[in-house]
Amino acid sequence: MPSLFDPIDLGDLHAPNRILMAPLTRGRADKDAVPTSIMVEYYAQRASAGLIISEATGISREGLGWPFAPGLWTDAQVEAWKPVTAAVHAAGGRIVAQLWHMGRQVHSSVTGGQPVSSSATATAGQAHTYEGKQDFETARPLELNEIPRLLDDYELATRNAIAAGFDGVQIHAANGYLIDEFLRDGANHRDDDYGGGPENRIRLLREVTERVISVAGAGRTSVRLSPNGDSQGVDDSDPASVFVPAAKALSDLGIAFLELREPGPDGTFGKTDVPKLSPAIREAFTGVLVLNSDYTTAAAAQAAIDGGVADAIAFGRTFLANPDLPERLRRDAPLNDSNPRTWYSQGPEGYVDYPALAEQQAA
Repeated sequence: MPSLFDPIDLGDLHAPNRILMAPLTRGRADKDAVPTSIMVEYYAQRASAGLIISEATGISREGLGWPFAPGLWTDAQVEAWKPVTAAVHAAGGRIVAQLWHMGRQVHSSVTGGQPVSSSATATAGQAHTYEGKQDFETARPLELNEIPRLLDDYELATRNAIAAGFDGVQIHAANGYLIDEFLRDGANHRDDDYGGGPENRIRLLREVTERVISVAGAGRTSVRLSPNGDSQGVDDSDPASVFVPAAKALSDLGIAFLELREPGPDGTFGKTDVPKLSPAIREAFTGVLVLNSDYTTAAAAQAAIDGGVADAIAFGRTFLANPDLPERLRRDAPLNDSNPRTWYSQGPEGYVDYPALAEQQAA
């Protein structure tokens, strides 16, 4: 079996190792969702990843409600992303943009409008806003005549990502956000062509992917799914019935890779007893399959590859505090611990000040 440190082709992208940097929301853009200069250093520090998947990046104001998260729908945002991608490339890395519509997880105080979803539902709990946490609002169902506009938003964001220098894109179809709200029957109560049985609930994912591929090409398009267990109040009564055929549909489209976020019963950032679907999805999806969630050691990641269920592993929070994570894993070196207090703050602390292994050894 291949090693975690062996190269792999992710569609049209050649990665020097199988250690991917998972998308990680960090909140360092400005209030207009324009990336800031500190983000250049942050991403360049992590260029040794086989591939960087950017933090979730909004396709529109409607779909981006996280305070200080970046977007890809304006010229100013595109221009501000260019130094980021250039710095990653100059450091020898590769980076794709994760395209995000948060669906019902936004708040009107951030977006300026009522949230949209598959159906008129609301998430329990509170949303992050610029005024602090506020109760989630009930979403309105997207009308059928709005679907073309949504697809146009994905197309524009994809064109902007390529113009900004990204090597490709990932469609965020996981974690209880808009596409996931269409996929799962716990949130999708529609009785039209986008609701009801699994084939209809998969329709939006397929149409978005087809539109993105029309711009970026299949070899530079990837998708993220979270098939097992509740995610921000979004769940399904029979996940295998929708996610296995969804994986087959994506396989037929020839996307570069599919990433699965699969927490387990002992998860440290979300947990579930719902069995993982990666073995069944591995049979349905013939392309590169990437697994994510609670991988912190080379041994655990290698075991997933050796077992044949994964071709590569996406590391998340471990990359926050370890900008040179591939080298640390290769040497079995100690890992820095991240500080949750600074995950979503707006300064350099806990963002670009984590030392690399060479700096620690020289100290």
